[in-house]
Amino acid sequence: VQITETGGGLVDAGGSLRLTCAASSRTFSEYAAAWFRQATGKEREFVAALDWGAGSRSFYADPVKGRFTISRDNSKNAAYLQMNSLKSDDSAVYYCAARSREPWATSDQANEYDSWGQGTQVTVSS
Repeated sequence: VQITETGGGLVDAGGSLRLTCAASSRTFSEYAAAWFRQATGKEREFVAALDWGAGSRSFYADPVKGRFTISRDNSKNAAYLQMNSLKSDDSAVYYCAARSREPWATSDQANEYDSWGQGTQVTVSS
């Protein structure tokens, strides 16, 4: 499945952004989805994951718990990352990923995801 992320940009600390992950496949509901991010000079890190179908199971990295929400709309072949109370530490390139293997489970392991987007830049000014 091909993935395209949009919605990044420049925002003040404390502000919000909503990232969109658009998938090319009409069977996107059969994939688990996740968001990762990579700040300049740092390794890619897990942000949030959602299982397939209705997305009833979600999982978040500790730094974003209570501030970020992952969701999906299979009728639009899309997943989203709502980011609130943004901090300067949230500045990074954000990547959406999809996984076809065992999509009923959530995973924070990047190597388990087989489709990736090109990323969208999020910059939070303090």
